[in-house]
Amino acid sequence: MASMEEDFPRGGTAKKPTETESKIVVQRTEVDNLFQSNEQAEARKRKGAGKDDGKKLKKPKTGKDKEDGLMLNTAAKCVEILHVKNVKEGMLMLGCVKEVADFEVTVSLPCGLQGFLSIRNICDAYAKLLSEQLDSADTEEICSLPHLFHPGMVIRCVVAKLDVAKGGSPSIQLSVNPKLINKALTSSSLKGGMVLSGCVESVEDHGYIVDIGISGTKAFLPKTAAKDKPNDPEELKVGQYVTAQVEEVKNDGRVVRLSVSSSTLTQALAESEQGWNLTTLLPGLLVKATIKKVTKHGLILGFLTSFSGHVDFLHMEPEQTSSYTEGAEVQARVLYVELSTRLVALSLRSYLVQAGSGVDPSPAAGDRIGEVVKGCKMTAMHHMSGAMLELPDKTIAFVHRNHMKESSEPSNENRVLAMPEHTCRILDFSAMDQIHTASLRRSIIERPFFRYQDLQAGQVVEGKVSVLLNHGMVVHLSDHIKGLVPRTHLSDIILKNPEKKYVEGMKIRCRVLSVEAENKKLYLTRKKALVESTLPLFLSYADAQPGRVSHGYIVCIKDFGCIVRFYNNVKGLVPLSELSSEPIISPEEIFYVGQVLKTKVLQCDPDKAKMLLSFKAAVEGDTGESAKPQLDCEVGKRVEARVLKKSVTGLEVAILPDEIPAVLPTMHLSDHVSNCPLLWENLQEGDNISNLICYSKNKQNIALTKKPTVRWSLEEGVVAKDFSEVTVGMQLVGWIKNIMSYGVFVEFPYGLVGLAPKSAMADKFIQDTTTAFQLGQTVLAKVTNLDEEKRRFLVTLKISEVIPPEGDAQTRLINGLQEKRAVTEMLAMRDVSDLRQQLAALCVGQKLKLTVDTAGSGATFKSDDLSGATILATKHHVMGVNLSPGQKVTAVILHIDILSSCIHVSILSKLVGKKKSLTEGSEYAAMVQHIDKDFAVISLHDTAQLTVIQTRSHLNEIFLSESNKLKPGMSLSVNVIEASCQELQGLPLVSWQRSAPKRQRTTSENQKGHQFGDIVQGKVKTVKPTSIQVILEDGSTASVHVSEVKEATDVTVGSFPTSSVKVGSMVTARVIGGREASSHKFLPFSHPKFTYNIPELTLIPSKLDKSKDLKPVTAKEKLSSCKVGEEVTCFVSKFHPQKKSLEVTIDPCVTGTVELLAMITDPKDGGHPEKLFKLGQAVRGKVVEVIPKPHRFMLSLTGVHKLEKGSVTLGMVTNIQPQVGLQVKLPFGGTGTVAVTELADAYRPNPLDGYSKDQLIRCFLLVSENDKWHLSLRPSRLNPQQAKPAKDPEVMSIDTLKAGQLIRGYVKSVGEQGVFIRLSSSITGRAQLQQSTQYFVINHKVLSDHLPPNTLLTTKILRIDKEEELVNLSLLPVDTGKPDILPESLALPLRLTGQEKKKHDDQQKMKKRTLPESEQVPKKKKKTKKSKGDDNDSGVEVYFREEEDKEDGEDPKSDSVKQATQSSVGPSRLQVAAGFSWDVGLSALKPASAAVQEGDSSDGEDQDESSKPKKKSRHELEEEKKAAEKALVQRETQLMDPSLRPEDAAAFERLLLASPNSSLLWLQYMAHHLQATQIEQARAVAERALKTISFREEQEKLNVWVALLNLENMYGTEESLKKVFERALQFCEPMPVYQQLADIYTKSDKIKEAEGLYKTMVKRFRQNKAVWLSYGTFLLQQGQSDAASALLQRALKSLPSKESVDVIGKFAQLEFRYGDAEKGRAMFDKVLTSYPKRTDLWSVFIDLMVKHGSQKDARALFDRVIHLSVSVKKIKFFFKRYLEYEKKHGTPQSIQAVKEKAIEFVEAKGTDAAN
Repeated sequence: MASMEEDFPRGGTAKKPTETESKIVVQRTEVDNLFQSNEQAEARKRKGAGKDDGKKLKKPKTGKDKEDGLMLNTAAKCVEILHVKNVKEGMLMLGCVKEVADFEVTVSLPCGLQGFLSIRNICDAYAKLLSEQLDSADTEEICSLPHLFHPGMVIRCVVAKLDVAKGGSPSIQLSVNPKLINKALTSSSLKGGMVLSGCVESVEDHGYIVDIGISGTKAFLPKTAAKDKPNDPEELKVGQYVTAQVEEVKNDGRVVRLSVSSSTLTQALAESEQGWNLTTLLPGLLVKATIKKVTKHGLILGFLTSFSGHVDFLHMEPEQTSSYTEGAEVQARVLYVELSTRLVALSLRSYLVQAGSGVDPSPAAGDRIGEVVKGCKMTAMHHMSGAMLELPDKTIAFVHRNHMKESSEPSNENRVLAMPEHTCRILDFSAMDQIHTASLRRSIIERPFFRYQDLQAGQVVEGKVSVLLNHGMVVHLSDHIKGLVPRTHLSDIILKNPEKKYVEGMKIRCRVLSVEAENKKLYLTRKKALVESTLPLFLSYADAQPGRVSHGYIVCIKDFGCIVRFYNNVKGLVPLSELSSEPIISPEEIFYVGQVLKTKVLQCDPDKAKMLLSFKAAVEGDTGESAKPQLDCEVGKRVEARVLKKSVTGLEVAILPDEIPAVLPTMHLSDHVSNCPLLWENLQEGDNISNLICYSKNKQNIALTKKPTVRWSLEEGVVAKDFSEVTVGMQLVGWIKNIMSYGVFVEFPYGLVGLAPKSAMADKFIQDTTTAFQLGQTVLAKVTNLDEEKRRFLVTLKISEVIPPEGDAQTRLINGLQEKRAVTEMLAMRDVSDLRQQLAALCVGQKLKLTVDTAGSGATFKSDDLSGATILATKHHVMGVNLSPGQKVTAVILHIDILSSCIHVSILSKLVGKKKSLTEGSEYAAMVQHIDKDFAVISLHDTAQLTVIQTRSHLNEIFLSESNKLKPGMSLSVNVIEASCQELQGLPLVSWQRSAPKRQRTTSENQKGHQFGDIVQGKVKTVKPTSIQVILEDGSTASVHVSEVKEATDVTVGSFPTSSVKVGSMVTARVIGGREASSHKFLPFSHPKFTYNIPELTLIPSKLDKSKDLKPVTAKEKLSSCKVGEEVTCFVSKFHPQKKSLEVTIDPCVTGTVELLAMITDPKDGGHPEKLFKLGQAVRGKVVEVIPKPHRFMLSLTGVHKLEKGSVTLGMVTNIQPQVGLQVKLPFGGTGTVAVTELADAYRPNPLDGYSKDQLIRCFLLVSENDKWHLSLRPSRLNPQQAKPAKDPEVMSIDTLKAGQLIRGYVKSVGEQGVFIRLSSSITGRAQLQQSTQYFVINHKVLSDHLPPNTLLTTKILRIDKEEELVNLSLLPVDTGKPDILPESLALPLRLTGQEKKKHDDQQKMKKRTLPESEQVPKKKKKTKKSKGDDNDSGVEVYFREEEDKEDGEDPKSDSVKQATQSSVGPSRLQVAAGFSWDVGLSALKPASAAVQEGDSSDGEDQDESSKPKKKSRHELEEEKKAAEKALVQRETQLMDPSLRPEDAAAFERLLLASPNSSLLWLQYMAHHLQATQIEQARAVAERALKTISFREEQEKLNVWVALLNLENMYGTEESLKKVFERALQFCEPMPVYQQLADIYTKSDKIKEAEGLYKTMVKRFRQNKAVWLSYGTFLLQQGQSDAASALLQRALKSLPSKESVDVIGKFAQLEFRYGDAEKGRAMFDKVLTSYPKRTDLWSVFIDLMVKHGSQKDARALFDRVIHLSVSVKKIKFFFKRYLEYEKKHGTPQSIQAVKEKAIEFVEAKGTDAAN
């Protein structure tokens, strides 16, 4: 288009091409292209394949003028730059990378344009990689855009899309995808020497496959050819853009080899032989061109034989402008190609023509963007394009024609050119044109900030709200600069609905929090406290000097304190202790994120960017006063205060004695609005005020009140402290805070505010809210509605709805008058004039002698005593008396106004006459005589008594019209409460009401009352299950209770009486009572004369009969008339889910409660009993109990009202006790127990399983003892008809039992007397120990371990003692036919039976025979063990030993010692000197049966011998006796000898009783079992040991655990070992347990397990040195020297550095012992070189060298040591060691040598000392 436009030098608009012209263009384009390609194809044919790539000669231009004429648009008279409007999609351009972000590259285009290259538009291979990366996280790392592109890189790109940016400006989206750029090329059109652009598709071994966008062609770039790639010596990455030259084309263009040599690339000229045509022409090609025409605005060139193109003024080389003449030859580079208009633009600039691969992206003079430059000269004006400016420093800038004027103004280029000087703002730098672009627009020049760099943190800026997002609000400071106000910074508090506060387009002030210019990020705040802060700003850590105070905002709240941020991300910590002067435990409850607070810097470290702050110090240091409110004043506390200052709204006071500042608003000085200003006037600074009470406090201040009614409410607790305490119906004392057209706001103590809408302000209609109440007026309010969400509530001020406290009116009157009296006294004290003193002494009702001064409609008087006072009487008070000046009269005082020194009097005879006395409680007629604001003076009938009343009889009373107010002369009726009240200065105290002919409302009647017994008509408003609301004819509401709807006889059970009444129907009813409007408390029937607010009606026909007198019944009477057990009809009113109880109502004033157990009979209903009963349903219940206070019944709905023996009831399990059974809660307050024998007809092994707490069960009541029932759950009791015959029938008494009978029972307990077995709840039998088991048990504990309580046993009754009620039982298998109660696995000896005597004798003989050899065997043993060795060793061990002797050939003695010590390396394991080795497998043990056989056979022989009866002589018997005696003595000595090891279980048990904490004994006991291969018993012993040994004996316990681990390692499974190990870890210190198990593994050659365990240990106890050493020892023992070295390195990293030397030393020792001595030596050398003074290490080293090294090495070491520079004492020690060594290993010469060295040393020391 541009080339068609004509140039109008004299101004005017450019002519748009007509339609025909544009059509012609299109046709021509086709023709040209066809023509051209044909021509070129011909040329190719002619030339053939022999084409010389190396010579880049341009084909001489032949005479193709005709074609040239066709090819060129001859209308291109004016060369103009490229405008955005002329950019088309698909246009090819040369660009230069300006900025690279993660997802987008900003590209500088020719003519100052700018485009954006998205990450999606690189190439297909890169896009594929990206999508793979997104799909799976583990693909190889992709190169990001900054790796692929760098600023200044020149690229070929295509316009992919033209977008419109947010502001409406066009945005150019680019692509470098080779498929789009090289779209016009085909594989056949590829020629050698062509310069193409492409992107790396994949990286191969010897090169790269490059995507050049031509389908069917593979382009390969060898690595050797890529080596000298410019700017990027590294390897190419997938997606990397390359410009490459075609080296050779193979296989008809299917394979292409490329090169990227920078030297050839930049100078590679495009030749016409390469077959370029208009469609394939690419930007970036270097061409030779001829200047065809030189114009003012640029050049027109011809190139590649038949093309024409133009060079605009920006791309002419400025230095060579003069040399451009027609016909001159130049080199040019193609800038862009616009196919639709067939426009080719070229550049002659050297940086493009010569370099080609890269340009400078930023100007040489430095960054000047945004700078405003004055004094610029315009050097050239190019119409249609723009103008060139010369800046004062001779830099050239380009102004686009759009920027030469404001966007709204018409253009006048000539006028601009004529101006001598210009001021411009530099907008940008165009890298492609290497020139600054500038603007002459005033709006741009005057902008406060043009770029993000122009903004500073802390700056206050103005902007427009652009958009509200979830995370904050975007604010535009200018077209290009936008900032974010984060959500937390929208306001000082967190806004829930920011859209209500901020509207799009709204202008706002913000403060800059931080700016990131490079990322174009700007953060702002709208927090008022920050925006308006005058404190110094912390823009860097350097600003935050200790002691400075600034505003910061909380960004994070932790348990240890708050993190506070300032500007530019400067942040610091406020620790817990500095948050407040009060201790704060959880900061998150007190502070919130985003809160702005004053913060003081305590310390700051700018290098580390750390800062410690304080809120506390900021508050204390800031204001002395603000620290004081910490002396808190509780709301509701009575205080005294001193007036500090008077203000318009009230008084500023200081609470004594702490001088806490507080406010006392004027309206809070009194309940009487008229008294408030009076008191305010008279209080002076410095006055003390008492009887104040704090009604509210917040952060700002403490507010006090002197209103007596409010004080009363706070002290009585009639307040809500918080919104959560406000409930509907609650009555509160408040005051009018604000009056609006729609209602009044009432404030209450604790800062609560409620709204009384217009309709709820008074019982009458209010036209104008402002006339009703006065600000500050005290009112009574009742809450009517609550809005939980918005925390608002509505109140009513209607007098009919609120109930004033008793005597409220009188109390207020007395208080009001006392306040007035106080004012009077204050004035009298302040003003010492006589008059004030005299006036203060006067009071109402006092008589004065006066002289008439003037007389007219009223009269004025004079008094000698009161000179200066004005005394007057109104006409009303001189009526009927003729006065003349000077006349003497007697007058009575009505009112004294001390401020104006005015006295109002009356001279009426009825007032001045003699006073008559009043009778209290009687009524009098009265007349108002004088009104003074809130008070009135009245006279009582004809008694000549005056008194004062208040004009408002109720707090909430309002006077809507003047006629309602009290006026002098009005009649009232009063009731005398007190004839002479002290508080009223002796005047009577009265209550009053207006006595108008029409009876008006009084305090006690707030509504037209209904008398008891009245018959009324009404319309049903609502029907609820338990009540009906009726609107009566007079509009009031009444209610009917469910019990008053139908006759009692007509109510059927389960029916709903109220459902018979329909809403809207008319009913006739009778008043039987009423409810208070406030609490809805039913006022009993005992007030028949009283009038109520809500009448209670009855609809029962029999009660509506007028002729019958209706008697009022009180709740008390109603209750007393009910008898326990009586059946009554009641109605369901409520279910309490927590208590699971039902509330029922019997009549309006009595309610009843039904507990769960008295409600249901089936346990299944226990889950949801409420489903059985509906509200309002009629039910029949029996009275269980009558509770007079409060008036209640307890009822039962199950038909029973008390517990009777033999009946079935429902119960609830409350407790399960094995000894007792189940404890059960019964209905009607009863409790009971179910014995285990009463749970079922067939006993179960675990009888109490299956029962749980709170379970409901049916119980049979057996018998009651001491108010406790014995219960039974047997089906035969609960359902005798359906029950099957009982397997275990009940034992009712001892008589039903027979001897020999088999019976089952539960174990009750096991004691020394035997096993006690429960046969029924009352009968317990006993099996003695010998009748309990066939085994011999020493101790009953064995039985009790196996028979826990409630074990089910079958027994046989041996005999019954009926007198003593004893039952003897047997549990022996022979009697019961069941297995023995003790298992065989215990291996207990059988009890002797049968021919006991014989056996006994045989034993005696045996003793005789065996006495010399072995100890005596205890009695009651069936088989005896004979020892085959000495006392201390068992035969089994001899057997072990023999085997070992054979193997080892060592002497047995040393072997046994070895066995004993082998058990452990460390001291923690116990050495058991028992005949048992932990380290022998099962196979080595002799089977127990073999031992038994041997024993048996010897026994057998004995028996044979003794079976032949021999008669013994007397001598023999004597001998026998002596032998027995001797054996006994021997046995005793044995028992007393501690060194003897026990031989059997009994002996062990005996010893363990004496010392239960000895692990040695327990281990010997285990060994004893293991000899007999009784693994299980050994385990049992270990478990017993762990239970028995005291928890304080940790080492003893550990010994047992180790033994148990050993046992499991040898005889158990991997699983059992693991379990024991885990248990041991729970009960012992874990470290030793791990160590022991590791040792066990190592000993038993379980190397793999040991290694695994050690690895766990070094992870778990990495701080423990011993673990590392232990693991090191293990590794070295296994020969893993390298692993040990690696371990040492790990140990040094894990352990504290102070341990390092010791650890290395220890590892070196281990190397000597188990590893490589040379390595150990090297380690010692290394350590001792660093730490030469560690004599302990030297000593160890010497020992090891003496033991493991050669004599030469040892001597060398000694020589080193004696020359150490350590103390003399230590050197002396080393000399001593040296001498000893030489004496042992050396010769006399060597000994002498050592001595000489020692003498030398001493002499040297001496000379040193002398020096």
